[in-house]
Amino acid sequence: MIKKELIFLGPPACGKGTQTNRLSEYLGFPHVDTGSLLRAEIANGTEEGKFAKSFIDKGQLVPADLVGRIIAKKLAGDDCKNGYVLDGYPRSLEQAEMLEKINAEVDKGQEVSFKAIYFDIDTQILIDRIVARQSCPKCGEIYNKKFKPSKVENICDKCGTELKTRADDNEETAKARFDTYFRETAPLVKFYEDKGVLYKLDANGEIDEVWDRLIKIIEG
Repeated sequence: MIKKELIFLGPPACGKGTQTNRLSEYLGFPHVDTGSLLRAEIANGTEEGKFAKSFIDKGQLVPADLVGRIIAKKLAGDDCKNGYVLDGYPRSLEQAEMLEKINAEVDKGQEVSFKAIYFDIDTQILIDRIVARQSCPKCGEIYNKKFKPSKVENICDKCGTELKTRADDNEETAKARFDTYFRETAPLVKFYEDKGVLYKLDANGEIDEVWDRLIKIIEG
């Protein structure tokens, strides 16, 4: 059996999270994201968790080598032996090179298919998604005034609570976030392109349309 190692690259609101969760269930192996891993390490009181918490509590970024150790521990686990879907890592060339070393160590003797999938989407669509985004403060359900409105305006379909819009979900903040993202991610896209493992996914359109394109890349 060929081990499938998949990493997702893409800007905020591009739909990565939705597709990652669905793909993880479809393939039967874990969706690995750094945020959840860090929270689990902190909750379990591990040495790595305590160290990470000392940075988070000060509002500082967790050091790359510490994140790398936590990722390495996860990818070496039994639940990742057939593959993984990695979202939110790597975020820099340093982390990309670290991931290569982790995989080389974990994958000894295995046949592996590695694909970096870049969610390519029109920036204005992303801005529209963020600016029109609403969420339920009680159950956490996400809505969008343009793309996924609630049945009753500003009221959650699931629990009837009044929907909220985040203060930072505005056009100016969204543009700044995307400028930063594209500036930081461009080198990563080239890194994987040069290695011949980058696959550009047209992430414009309905969720099921994007899913069909994604499966063609995964199984191609």
